[in-house]
Amino acid sequence: MTGRRHTRSTFLPRLLPRPVKAGVLAAGAVVACASLTAGCGIVPGAAGGPDDDTITVMTWAPQDTDATNKPGMPAFAQAYARSVNSKGGINGRRLNVLTCNDQNDTVTAARCARRAVQENAVAVVGSYSQYADSFMPTLEGAGIPYIGGYGITTNEFTSPLSYPVNGGQPTLLAGLGRTLADTCGPVTLIRPDTITGDQLPPLLDSGLKAGGHALSGDQRAAEDATSYDDQAERALEKATADPARQGCVVPALGDRTNTFMDSFRRARADYPEVRTGTVLGSVDQSTIDASGGASGPYEGAYVTGWYPASSDARWDPMKKVIKEQAFGDNRIDPADAGVQTTWIAYTVFQQVVETLGDGEVTADTVSEALDSGLKVTTGGLTPTLQWKFQDELAAVGFPRLVNANMTLHVVRDGWLVAARKGFTDMTKTLREADLA
Repeated sequence: MTGRRHTRSTFLPRLLPRPVKAGVLAAGAVVACASLTAGCGIVPGAAGGPDDDTITVMTWAPQDTDATNKPGMPAFAQAYARSVNSKGGINGRRLNVLTCNDQNDTVTAARCARRAVQENAVAVVGSYSQYADSFMPTLEGAGIPYIGGYGITTNEFTSPLSYPVNGGQPTLLAGLGRTLADTCGPVTLIRPDTITGDQLPPLLDSGLKAGGHALSGDQRAAEDATSYDDQAERALEKATADPARQGCVVPALGDRTNTFMDSFRRARADYPEVRTGTVLGSVDQSTIDASGGASGPYEGAYVTGWYPASSDARWDPMKKVIKEQAFGDNRIDPADAGVQTTWIAYTVFQQVVETLGDGEVTADTVSEALDSGLKVTTGGLTPTLQWKFQDELAAVGFPRLVNANMTLHVVRDGWLVAARKGFTDMTKTLREADLA
C-alpha cells in the first residue's frame, strides 16, 4: 500500500521540529483548499485515496501574481504524470500529482505544505517558492522530502529533507560574478528588496572576488514594480563611474527583469556603453524575443544557468512529453529553467520509486532511499546526483548543495546560446565565499 507514513527516525530529533498534531494539519488543509480553490488540483482522472495503489506527490509554484510566476512547473508536472500513467505508471503504480498556487505569499505557501500532509503526499517534487521558512517546517514535521526545489532559498540547501538537483541562486550568482570579473569595470546588482534578495549580493561578490574584482554595487528594488526608471538611472551612474573600463549592470528581478530592462533601454542612451549580465530564470529565450531579439537590450548579455542550452538534444525526452501530453499548453516553455528543473526532479523521483520495487512507497521510504547513498542519473543534464548528510559546502552553510555546476550562455544575434562548452564547477568559489 502506498501513501502512508511511519514515524521517522532517520535524523536526529533536534534537527527536525515536533510533528504537528494530525487534527491541526487536517484543519489547516481544509483552510488551504478553501483559500486555494483555483490553485489546487490533481491530474484529471487520477485516483488519490490512501487505500489504492497510487503514489501521490505535490508540485507548487506561484501563479497569476504581480511578482515572479512559474505556472509551467505544476502544468508540466501534470503532463509528466499523464505520460507516466499512459505507460502503466511507475512499477505499476499510478502517479497522482496535486498542484498548489503558493501566490508568492508566506501564509499560502504554508497552506500548500499542510495540504500535502493531509493528502498523504510522499514527496513535494519540482517546486518553486520563496518561503521555505514557512513550508519546510511542516514538511519536516511530517517527514515529507522536498525534491528538486528551484534553489531560491537558503533552507533548500540546509534542510535534511531537501534534495536539490541544481546549485540554485548560489551557483548562478557566483558563476556570473566570476565571469564578469574578467570583462567588467564597476558592477551594479539590481535585486529584490526582500529577504531572499538580501542573499544575492554576497553570492555575486564571491565570484567577483575570486576573479580579483571589487565588490558589486548593491541596489534594491521592489519586486512588483511597474517601472524602474529611477533604478535604471542609478545603476547606470554606478556602472559608468570608471571611464577607463566598461561597466556591467546585473538585473536579478525574476519576472520583473524585463520590466527593468524596458526602463534601462530608455535610460542607457544618455550614458556610456555598458554590458549586462543576469541569471537564467530572470531571462530566457521568450524574454529575449519579446524584448526585440538582436536589437533588444539583452544582445551581448551573459546569462548563467544550471543546465545545457534548451536546443541541446539531451532535452528531447522532456520535449517529447510536452508534445504528447501538453501540446498547445502555452504555460509550458521547454526553455524555462523552472520547467527544466521539474523534469529533472521527476526523473529523480521516478528512479527512487523504481528502486523500491514492490515495497511500500511512502515519504519515509522515499527519503530513506535518497539518504542511503543512491546515485541518480539525469541523462547528462546534471552530474550524477547523490545526497550526503554533510556535503562539500557545509562549511559555508550549504550542506545539501551537491551540484555546484553552472553553464554559461550569451545572447548572440538574438539567440541564447552556449558561450562555453560543458559545465563549470563553482564549488571552490563558493567554499571561499564570505556569506556570513
